[in-house]
Amino acid sequence: MANQTTAPAPGQSGIDRFFKITERGSTVGREIRGGLVTFFAMSYIIVLNPLIIGTVQDGTGQVLGGGTEASAESLGMVAAATALVAGLVTILMGVFANFPIALAAGLGLNAVVAYSIAGLPDVTWADAMGLVVIEGLIILVLVLTGFREAVFNAVPVELKTAISVGIGLFIALIGFVNAGFVVPGEGTPLALGNLGTWPILVFVVGLLLVIALFVRKVRGAMFIGILTATVLAVILENTLHIGSKAGGNPNGFNLNAPEFDGVAQVPDFGLLGQFSLLGSFENIAAVTVVLLVFSLLIADFFDTMGTMVAVGAEAGLLDEQGNPPKTRAILVVDSLAAMFGGMGSVSSNTAYVESTSGVGDGARTGLASVTTGVAFLAATFLAPLVALVPYEAAAPALVFVGYLMMMQVANISWRNVEIAIPAFLTIVLMPFTYSIADGIGAGFLAFVVIKLALGKVRQIHPLMWIASLMFVVYFLLEPIQNAIG
Repeated sequence: MANQTTAPAPGQSGIDRFFKITERGSTVGREIRGGLVTFFAMSYIIVLNPLIIGTVQDGTGQVLGGGTEASAESLGMVAAATALVAGLVTILMGVFANFPIALAAGLGLNAVVAYSIAGLPDVTWADAMGLVVIEGLIILVLVLTGFREAVFNAVPVELKTAISVGIGLFIALIGFVNAGFVVPGEGTPLALGNLGTWPILVFVVGLLLVIALFVRKVRGAMFIGILTATVLAVILENTLHIGSKAGGNPNGFNLNAPEFDGVAQVPDFGLLGQFSLLGSFENIAAVTVVLLVFSLLIADFFDTMGTMVAVGAEAGLLDEQGNPPKTRAILVVDSLAAMFGGMGSVSSNTAYVESTSGVGDGARTGLASVTTGVAFLAATFLAPLVALVPYEAAAPALVFVGYLMMMQVANISWRNVEIAIPAFLTIVLMPFTYSIADGIGAGFLAFVVIKLALGKVRQIHPLMWIASLMFVVYFLLEPIQNAIG
């Protein structure tokens, strides 16, 4: 897709010229609104990251933040650091790369850090976060040497399109699951949730409102939908006292009940800098350390590539080869975000697919990212206010963006099996495995195998060979670790 930009007009403000707002066919108001939509769509990480990494004991029996059991104080420290790091790296993305993509502690990556690394015998949280910093350093080197960008450029355009479509289905599934509209079934992997609950009503009202506003071409449809659903959720909670699933009500809100508990609180940033760069090498075998870093690296390496394509495609910012502007700058910031996540003791920070919700609401420049970043920084002080937005209110934006991204499926040559089969596997395996990296890996390997079967070896870019071999190791990590162990 070619860049959809217009020529800069005379008399533009400094902000407009710096972020190329008019040039990209946007406005300052639209960028700010899109940035807020992205923030609301991903602000759950401030609550969820502490529940994942803040409640697990490391190999010495300590939880992140100190002590042997999670407490309100330790979880508050993780939440404050999560919001702070996310805010800083997202602002950096907006200013340095001028791209409407937000970053925060990566879901999946944080679980790997918590359950596969920190929990190993004698390993401390500081050791685990040190490995995250090392992973970020390695990716930064790969970016600065041009390797990461070269791999991205070697991927066929239609396979990049498939990655974007797959992410659309993936984030739609995330939205349905987060809202409780889709749940694990009895005898089936997934099933329809209990539609007779108040939280589901909040989600359905929000989604239908977004659809109605969109078809009527109302600006800010998703932003209006999120705010309206949040107001409805607050009214329901404060009149019916529904509570949350975590609080014991199986029909309650999925993560946080929208209870008003003040506006501001003083954050505790005591976790910042609590990492040991080489401590893990003293407690576990070097080969194990290498494999753990490699698993983090592959997931981070290709997740960001897919997210970058998805956001660029939705914003109309990709060139004829499917590449966004300032690709290297985007990848440099993403690499630094991984490092800063480890340094802040909140796990690797990475690009969020929820950024597509802000883009779907009109964001086209880095000003949207700056807005999202500032909102995260404010959240370090306004955590009670942020907690008013439940999963069910933000999820409609994710589901609807899934539709917007799905439209790109028409750009894939479905009668050409050489690209259609890899594209199909890429698209379906992202939501089926709940992993962007797994979907990309399956598509890469299928592409190489098909070209080999047809005797078209010369059509396989050398870097596609390298990337595919990396995925072979990635998919076989568990048996390799078991063999070593």
